[in-house]
Amino acid sequence: MVTETIEYYWRPGCPFCAMLSGPLRASGLPITEINIWEDSEAAARVRAVANGNEVVPTVIIGDQALVNPSIDEILKTVEEHAPHLLNS
Repeated sequence: MVTETIEYYWRPGCPFCAMLSGPLRASGLPITEINIWEDSEAAARVRAVANGNEVVPTVIIGDQALVNPSIDEILKTVEEHAPHLLNS
C-alpha cells in the first residue's frame, strides 16, 4: 500500500502540537490533521502506538508511528519510508 498522506494526530491545547503544527504545515508535505478529541477511532489508534496513552502529537507515515516527533524526525522518516511524498 502506497502512503498518500501523513497522518498528524493532535488535540486542542497541546503545546507540543502547537510547536509542531507550523513547521509541519510549512513542509509542503501532504498532511491529514486528526483531532483525537473529535475522533474516538483516532484516539484508539494513538493509544495503540503509544503504549496505551493518548500522547500527541503522534504522526503516522505508512506503517511508521512517531510519538511526539520533531520536524527533523518526520522528514527523515518520510525520506526513508515514503520519499514520493517529498514531491507532492
